[in-house]
Amino acid sequence: MTGRCWTELRRPLRAVPVLEQVLAGFDDAHARDKALYLSWLADSYLAAGEIEQAAAITGRVLDLSAGVASVRPRQRVTPVLQQLAAHRELPQVAEVLEKARAS
Repeated sequence: MTGRCWTELRRPLRAVPVLEQVLAGFDDAHARDKALYLSWLADSYLAAGEIEQAAAITGRVLDLSAGVASVRPRQRVTPVLQQLAAHRELPQVAEVLEKARAS
């Protein structure tokens, strides 16, 4: 929750370490929750100007949320995808945008 709050406050330097630490212990079996928290991490990386890292994390969100019966992870990551679209010339971003279109 702390990482989410820092993300929403647009404080990525505080959010990223907290979210990474928590997510390191999150098992993929909790795909919905992990995808949601990864979406806040992607948002924080984007706010910090780390476009490639944001794209990589967004791709992970898409992978995890593909098999869950909840639309919330996809709803959470949609604004991140929209912001990433401004950087579609980067190969990592183009790849994740294509993955989002295909899913």
